[in-house]
Amino acid sequence: MRAVKMVKDSKRSVYDQIPSWIEQERAYAVASLKTSLPCLYQTLGLEDEGLWRTFSQSSVCEQDFPSAIVKRISLFQQVLVVQALRPDRLQSAMALFACKALGIKELSPSPLNLKRLYKETLETEPILIIISPGADPSQELQELASVERDTECYHQIAMGQGQADLAIQTLKECARNGEWLCLKNLHLVIPWLPVLEKELNTLQPQPNFRLWLTTEVHPKFTPILLQSSLKITCEAPPGLKKNLLRTYESWTPEQINKKGNLSRAHSLFCLAWFHAVCQERRNYIPQGWTKFYEFSLSDLRAGFDIIDRLFEGSKDFQWEFVHGLFENAIYGGRIDNYFDMKVLRSYLEQLFNSNVIGNFNARGRKMTSFLHSISLPNSCSILDYRHIIESLPEDDKPDFFGLPANIARSSQRMISSQVISQLRILSRSVSAGCKFDREIWSAELSPILSLWKKLNQNSNLIHQKVTPPVERQGSPILSFITLEQFSAIRLVQSVHQSLASLSKVIRGTSLLSSEVQRLASALINQKCPLTWQSKWEGPEDPLQYIRSLVARALAIQNWVEKAEKQKLLSDTLDLSELFHPDAFLNALRQETARVMSCSVDSLKFTASWKGRIQEGKLQVKITGLLLEGCSFDGNRLSENLHDSPSVSSVLPCYMAWIPQDAYGPYSPEECISLPVYTSMERDRVVTNIDVPCGGNQDQWIQCGAALFLKNQ
Repeated sequence: MRAVKMVKDSKRSVYDQIPSWIEQERAYAVASLKTSLPCLYQTLGLEDEGLWRTFSQSSVCEQDFPSAIVKRISLFQQVLVVQALRPDRLQSAMALFACKALGIKELSPSPLNLKRLYKETLETEPILIIISPGADPSQELQELASVERDTECYHQIAMGQGQADLAIQTLKECARNGEWLCLKNLHLVIPWLPVLEKELNTLQPQPNFRLWLTTEVHPKFTPILLQSSLKITCEAPPGLKKNLLRTYESWTPEQINKKGNLSRAHSLFCLAWFHAVCQERRNYIPQGWTKFYEFSLSDLRAGFDIIDRLFEGSKDFQWEFVHGLFENAIYGGRIDNYFDMKVLRSYLEQLFNSNVIGNFNARGRKMTSFLHSISLPNSCSILDYRHIIESLPEDDKPDFFGLPANIARSSQRMISSQVISQLRILSRSVSAGCKFDREIWSAELSPILSLWKKLNQNSNLIHQKVTPPVERQGSPILSFITLEQFSAIRLVQSVHQSLASLSKVIRGTSLLSSEVQRLASALINQKCPLTWQSKWEGPEDPLQYIRSLVARALAIQNWVEKAEKQKLLSDTLDLSELFHPDAFLNALRQETARVMSCSVDSLKFTASWKGRIQEGKLQVKITGLLLEGCSFDGNRLSENLHDSPSVSSVLPCYMAWIPQDAYGPYSPEECISLPVYTSMERDRVVTNIDVPCGGNQDQWIQCGAALFLKNQ
C-alpha cells in the first residue's frame, strides 16, 4: 500500500509543480527540465501564462519566443524549451538552431551540378555518386557528355552478374582514349570492388578521362574506394509532383496513346498517382505507413502490365481484378500490417473504379473529374498529362494522401525523435564498452545507476519475496493480475541484480564477467540490454525502460489489491499500467465466457462512450487512451485542423465482451475499427476498437487514425 500511495503522490506532485496551462502530456518533460536545469527553468517564468500564450498557440513557436525571454537564453536552450513544451515543432527548432549556429541560410545542400564536378575534378579521381532509391543521374550524365564531349565518348555499364570482365576492359579502353565511363549500381557487386581498386591504382588515364560510379548505401562498401573518390549524394526530389513527373518521364508517348484508348490513358494516370501516393506517404511514418515499405519501379512496371492487359480484351472493365492483383501480389505483397493494408485497399477502391475512369460524355467535350479538384483531359497525349502534373503545387498537400491538416506536427515529433536517437549513436563511446576502464564506466553509467537507486528508494520491490502463483480455478482476471505482479517483481529484481553486479565491478569489489561486460556495453551505447527486453519488450532507451518498469511494477500492486477485494471491475482502470494489457483483455473474455456459460469464440469485443454496455455481463471502464489522426468528442470522430494538437486525450469508455449476435452500442455502418497501440511508434497492437465516425470510413482509414496507451 505504501508503494502504491507513493506512485500516486509522485504523479500528483509532478502535475502540481508545473503551471496549469501546460498540457498534462508534457508534465514529466517539463518536470525533467526543471530538475535538470533549475536556473533555466527559473529564467523562463512559465508561471506567467500570458507571457507564453503566443508561444503555446503558434504554428511556428520556435520563432515566437517571448521577447523578454529570448534575450536571456541561448539558442540551444531554446531548443530544449521547445522539446519540453512543443515537441511537434522540435525538428524546425533544431534546424533553426543549426542554421544560426553554422551561419547558413538553410540546411538543404545546393542542387547537384555535374558540370561543375567535371570542371573541378582530375582524371585520376573517381566521382562516386551515392544514390537513393528512385534517383538515377545516368540520363543527366549522358546529356552532360553530349555537351562537353560527344555522345560516342560516353559509356555506361549497369553492374550485375557477368559484367565484371566487360567493366574492366571498358575501363582500360576509356582511360587510354580519354573517354567517360559510368559504372552503375556498385552495391550489387561489393565482393568485386577490390578488383576495381587494384585496376584504378595501376591506371594512367588521359586528361579527359572521367570515371563516374553510382551506388546505393551499403554497410560493406569498401572503405579504400570511398576514401579515394569524390563522394556526392543524389536523392530523388521528394513530393508527389516530382514522383509523377519521374513516372511520366519513364513512359513514352506511344505507351500512353496506345490504340487511342482514353480510358486506358486515364487508368495509367491513376496508376501513376497511386504509385506516387504509396511512395510519398512513407514520409509520414508511422502515421502514414507504420513502417518503410520498399515500393519500387518494379511495382510500377507490374502495374503497367496489368493495366495494359486489362484493355486488350473486352470493354467490361474488371476493376476487382486490378484491386486483387495490386493488393495481394504487387504492392500489397510488401505490406505486413493489417491497418496499412486497409489504407492500400482504400486507395485502390478510390482510384480504380468506373466513376473515376471512363466517365466522360460521348462528344468528348466534358473533362473527366479526378480527385482534389483535378480534371483529366479528354486526350491521350502525354503532354496534356504532364501539363496537369506541372500545375500541381511543389509542396504536398496533406489531403493528397487523405492525411489530416496537422500531419506536419506528428511528422515533426517522429523525425526529431529519430534525430535525437542518431545524435545518441554519434555520442556513443566506441571503445568504452569494449574494454573495462573504471573511470569511463563510472562516468558513463552513473546516470542509470543513480536513477535506479532513486526510483526504488521508497519501495520494497527489490526485497519483496514472491512465490510463483499457483494455478487458480476461479477468476481468470485474478490469475492474470497475480501472475503479472509476480513477473513484474521478478523483472525488477533481475534488473536490480544485474545493475548491482555492474556497480560492484565499477567499485572494484567484484571481478568482471562476460555477462557484466555485455550489460555495460549495451548501456554505454544507450541500448536496452537483450536480457531485459527478453523478459518484457519495453522502451529501447534504458532510462525510459527502468522508469516504465518501476512505474508499472508499483501500479500493479494496486490492481492486485482491488482484484482480491473484487473491486477491480467497478473502478476506472488505465491499461498503460500493465505489462501485458492484451492479456488482461483476454482474461476478461475468459471470465465473461464463464459467467455467461458460453465459448470464448462466441464473444466479440466492444467499447462504448454512451455509458455502460447493456449486453455486457462483465465490463471495465478504461481511461488513459490517446488519439492521433483526428479528434473525438465521445460522439463521433472529426477532422483535425491545421493547428490541432497532434495527439489528444480520449474520454473514458466502457469495454466488454458481448455475444457475437448482440447489436452493441453502435451500428457497424457508423463505426470505424481503430487499432490500439502500446506506444506512438505503432509497433505492437493491444486490440481494435469500433469508434463512432458517422460514416465515410475511407476518410478515417486514410488519415491514419489510431489510439495509444499513454506513456507511463
